[in-house]
Amino acid sequence: MASVSGSMKGFYRQRKAHKSSSKSSKKSVSLAPDVAQAPSPKDDVNEHEEMLRQFDMNMAYGPCIGITRLARWERAHKLGLNPPAEIEKLLKGEKVQADCLWDGRI
Repeated sequence: MASVSGSMKGFYRQRKAHKSSSKSSKKSVSLAPDVAQAPSPKDDVNEHEEMLRQFDMNMAYGPCIGITRLARWERAHKLGLNPPAEIEKLLKGEKVQADCLWDGRI
């Protein structure tokens, strides 16, 4: 077996960055106005919509993609998963969004 002369540091030379005495001209990076002021998912969400979003996020009642909230509630009820009765009242009585939180996003 051949012996290696020197160390790995000698083989892979590295150059250290020298600090210059003059100030470096660093430009500050700012976000575009539309990105900095993007609305959060919590904007324009009332109490009823928040309850429905929690229902959408709860996987105990099955998947919510490709099915309306009411159909998902009814399916969970038929399967004996005991979905909240408040959700059914909201979906049948109030004017709320019928599609789940993820509809059109995934």
